[in-house]
Amino acid sequence: MTAQVKTDRPPLIRVTQIRKAYRRDTQEILVLDGISLDVEEGDFVALMGPSGSGKTTLLNLVAGIDRPTSGTIHVGGAEVSSMSEGALARWRSENVGFIFQLYNLVPVLTAFENVELPLLLTRLSRAERRKQVEMALSVVGLSDRMTHYPRQLSGGQEQRVAIARAIATDPTLLVADEPTGDLDGKSGEEILVLLERLNDEFGKTIVMVTHDPKAAARAHRLVHLDKGVLEEDLRAEGKEIGVAAATLASGGRWGRGLEGTSKQP
Repeated sequence: MTAQVKTDRPPLIRVTQIRKAYRRDTQEILVLDGISLDVEEGDFVALMGPSGSGKTTLLNLVAGIDRPTSGTIHVGGAEVSSMSEGALARWRSENVGFIFQLYNLVPVLTAFENVELPLLLTRLSRAERRKQVEMALSVVGLSDRMTHYPRQLSGGQEQRVAIARAIATDPTLLVADEPTGDLDGKSGEEILVLLERLNDEFGKTIVMVTHDPKAAARAHRLVHLDKGVLEEDLRAEGKEIGVAAATLASGGRWGRGLEGTSKQP
């Protein structure tokens, strides 16, 4: 993994007037309604909002898992919203690391083999893949568990294997959907510390969906969605949002000590 340095370049992510709707018979269900958002390289953004607010949909659009109904999404200068399916699959494998709530590990594969999975899609040699896997497992503190199967690991260790898999390709962007949602307090705290390290030490840009104010508190920026609209966009004056402000945000009430923008028109 290579450390990244913040520059005056354009935003890593630029979401412009995104609208996402699904059809159910003759009814159109609007999930996102005119969202615009820039995310700088090296930022750590928490997406919050009530269930059905569109935060996971927005995460999936930015990660190239889904496509918008209208509007554009640029990531690292590439317009992912207009790519073909094949080009989008290649782009995801090279640029995005995914961290899920339920880990999504393959139970019959060891930790090493699970982390190696995304590298099998690259042109790396077997020796190069091994080096990448060992480095990723070292970063998450599981070098001594690489031959263990998921059933032999705790929930926190499984999530760390999943994070190692996400960073094995040295992606531009990490997207995390409720990464602590299935963990106890201690394990969840360890995962948050690891995410902070990936952001601070390795400069990884992280966009995280969470309902948990303690998780959101670690972010540098908090984006609150409600009914498909960006309600508030707050950036910490210091390093982190903080628990008090994130707790207020999760209830729809915003604390002081943060720089915020008004609602979108």
